[in-house]
Amino acid sequence: MQISAIHTYFSKEAHRNLIFIEVVTDEGISGVGEAYSVGPDEAVAATVKHLEAWLVGKDPLDIERLWQMMYNFSRFPGGLILMSAISGIDIALWDIKGKAAGLPVWALLGGKARDKIRTYGHAEGSSAGEIAENAKKVVEKYRHTAVKCFPFMMGESIPLWRSIMHEGEKRIHAIREILGPEMDIAVDAHAAIPTPYQAIEAAKMLEPYHPMFMEEPTRPENLDSLARVARNTTIPIATGEMLYTKWEFKELLSREAASIIQPDICIAGGITEMKKIAAVAESYYVPLAPHNPMGPIATAANVHVCAAIPNFLVLEYLPDDKEERLDVVDKPLEFADGWLKIPDRPGLGIELNKEGLAKHPPKYWHRPFRYNQDGLPGVI
Repeated sequence: MQISAIHTYFSKEAHRNLIFIEVVTDEGISGVGEAYSVGPDEAVAATVKHLEAWLVGKDPLDIERLWQMMYNFSRFPGGLILMSAISGIDIALWDIKGKAAGLPVWALLGGKARDKIRTYGHAEGSSAGEIAENAKKVVEKYRHTAVKCFPFMMGESIPLWRSIMHEGEKRIHAIREILGPEMDIAVDAHAAIPTPYQAIEAAKMLEPYHPMFMEEPTRPENLDSLARVARNTTIPIATGEMLYTKWEFKELLSREAASIIQPDICIAGGITEMKKIAAVAESYYVPLAPHNPMGPIATAANVHVCAAIPNFLVLEYLPDDKEERLDVVDKPLEFADGWLKIPDRPGLGIELNKEGLAKHPPKYWHRPFRYNQDGLPGVI
């Protein structure tokens, strides 16, 4: 079997595009993957086309060899756009391998470590009351055992910090009150808190509400600063959506800068690298709560890895019940009562619906903003 072509497809969802990748072979078996929508999505497609020239004629079952080729043959390996392209291709290669073997991907990764995948939903709102009510609706509709919220309406001016903290506490208090003491509530700061000392103060404010984790209290470029935050709170610190490969996660873990890691399968290196990242984290007794804001194929890829690793905690989940997600695949993974079913179909167990893609053509987009009461933007 040889790779004969690699195709990239786009569709539009909410405030961003979805990027799907198809690897075609000369024996009629094709695999599907998903890359991360980084903003300059055309650059990801161009990189996939560049990598296609290296991969055509190669055996798609030699996934480790092809991963190393894509990564090491690049002049400066790593980086957002290259890793997005590698990740999407890698996921598609595993889909091919599973179909060729007649087995689901999780079976090729060592078999099941669990029988279903726990998920968490999102609660949003422009006020404490609204975000609490939305949290309740999400739990009641999808039966999640955990929700994630964004309580800090960050502006551009540090002197607004007192009002930001006050509003943040009102929101987390309202969510805890409405959901009760047994619900897991995660807090996402979106790497928007300006300084470590402010992140520590925010964490201290949150501690009485017992968050499941505090996500990205600071940006991840300076791991020593993030480790400082982790040392000064009892809340588990989570991060990883902006990190790539086992090497970057090793640096994070060796500094004890996070108690939970959140690699994104569409940018960290695909299924191949996600399994290795999980193994590195296991040696530090750190669980995975994968970042998963992309499309239904990304969800499927995550489910296979999460099924096969011992240190899985919970998966971020965007419901596949909206038209723009239902139209682009043959059938999304089964979901019920806050849990995703692990598929038994060969490969990923999900296929692209190319006709459905045409219903949602891609559009130019940039990262949106939320606004606080003073009209100042906070990046999502």
